[in-house]
Amino acid sequence: MRNTRNAAGWSSSAALSAALMLSACGSAPPTELEAAEEPAAVVVSRWTDRSELFVEFPPLVAGATSRFAIHFTDLATFEPLREGRATVRLTGARVEEFEVDAPGSPGIFGIDVNPSAAGRARLELLLDAAAVQDRHDLGDVTVLTAAEAAGLPPDPGDEEDGTVPFLKEQQWSLDFATAPARRRSMADSLDVPAQIRPRTGGQAEVTTPVAGRLAADLPARPVGSLVGRGDTLAQIVPRSEHADDRPALQLAVAEARDALELARAEHARVERLVEVGALPARRRLEARLAAQTAEALLTAAEAHLAQLDSTRRGEGEGTADTRFVLRAPMRGVVAESAATPGASVDEGARLFTLIAIDRVHVVGALPEAALSRLDDLAAAELEVPGAGAPLPLHRLVSVGRVVDEDTRTVPIIYELPNPDRRLAIGQAVTLRVFGASRTDAVTVPESAIVDDAGQPVVFVQVGGESFERRPVRLGHREGGDVQVMGDVAAGDRVVTVGAPLIRLAALSPQVPAHGHTH
Repeated sequence: MRNTRNAAGWSSSAALSAALMLSACGSAPPTELEAAEEPAAVVVSRWTDRSELFVEFPPLVAGATSRFAIHFTDLATFEPLREGRATVRLTGARVEEFEVDAPGSPGIFGIDVNPSAAGRARLELLLDAAAVQDRHDLGDVTVLTAAEAAGLPPDPGDEEDGTVPFLKEQQWSLDFATAPARRRSMADSLDVPAQIRPRTGGQAEVTTPVAGRLAADLPARPVGSLVGRGDTLAQIVPRSEHADDRPALQLAVAEARDALELARAEHARVERLVEVGALPARRRLEARLAAQTAEALLTAAEAHLAQLDSTRRGEGEGTADTRFVLRAPMRGVVAESAATPGASVDEGARLFTLIAIDRVHVVGALPEAALSRLDDLAAAELEVPGAGAPLPLHRLVSVGRVVDEDTRTVPIIYELPNPDRRLAIGQAVTLRVFGASRTDAVTVPESAIVDDAGQPVVFVQVGGESFERRPVRLGHREGGDVQVMGDVAAGDRVVTVGAPLIRLAALSPQVPAHGHTH
């Protein structure tokens, strides 16, 4: 890993000095002369898969105390370690350990290290916390004698080294994360504009089978509501077929009543004659059926008259057996609705448009210049604004063969499951199609790219609190990663969350005050 300054064989940050360390400890600020006489602090940054170590301490001197300010970051969350034991282990002629059982403040462990003998020693920092157990091997160091320490050159003070300072306290309090750039194989890709459209057979128009009035006693189906196959969408009270002939219906009712009265009288007469044997039993059945028919005719005539009257007044909801029920022919969402409870509708009027959203089509506009590469299509993915990682597309439905004269493109269609309904019909997206050829590339997450006045840049963490601005050129994209070309190597830690904050810090002329507790 890169570090920013060397002191007594160590890599360290030029942004910090012994004066800042003493100030953070609560001591009185040193004079300019006192600060100049202090040797440069040792500053080291290390990363493992589990934690980040950033440590600051004065040069080690036998018989003297060096205060270690150890900053541990949990790389699973990029938050400071709020509990746990930190240990400094020196392995020379003998093993010496110095430890503290808890951080003095979140993420910062202060340990006093007092080596007993001068000479070469192996320095390790160990972390034992519930969330993380880790070990950082800092290599061999030299423990100085008092005379050797007195001969160290004084700290030159803050020097401009081109890095951007961004303190641990800032990183921990904001949304911030880093990740190493990695080398991987990237497929050749082409981005095309696309839209989310209904799949084939995924759209249905629901029309009225008869003229009438929409029942007002059913809940409305608003646009955007989800319906299941067979759900009731609306009910129609049919319009009377005798809208202009009420007298005829009144006459029909009167005639039906008269016919019923005659049929009942005839039924009573036949009953008496059958009882005395004057007529056969069959006549009793015929008379009873005739009376029942007359009663049904009266009921129908009265219903027609009542329906006409309710239609003319705009009142009444009709009986359940006279209504026409409109049911959803498929599961989906209501895309359009023209159904107002109580409103009149004509036969064939469109009341609802339903669209299935369990599976959708991604319809891209493929430039005609790319038609020659169709045989090389290997895969595709969908980039949805604000949705994070791209979605893989596995099913190619079709590629058009008729070029649009205005756009000089052909449609290319993929099908995509949409069970959580996060894709909306008509949504503008980007379709990325991949060719068969591949390129070995250094890649970073797309979130690491910052547009700096039109120049794409990434910010590389070269120390725990030091960052470098690196301009890059962008290449292929795949799976949320983007190929970068420039001064970025595999293994460099780039800022993936919070990169714009580093850019703002780079624009600020003021170096932030050091807030560490030592």
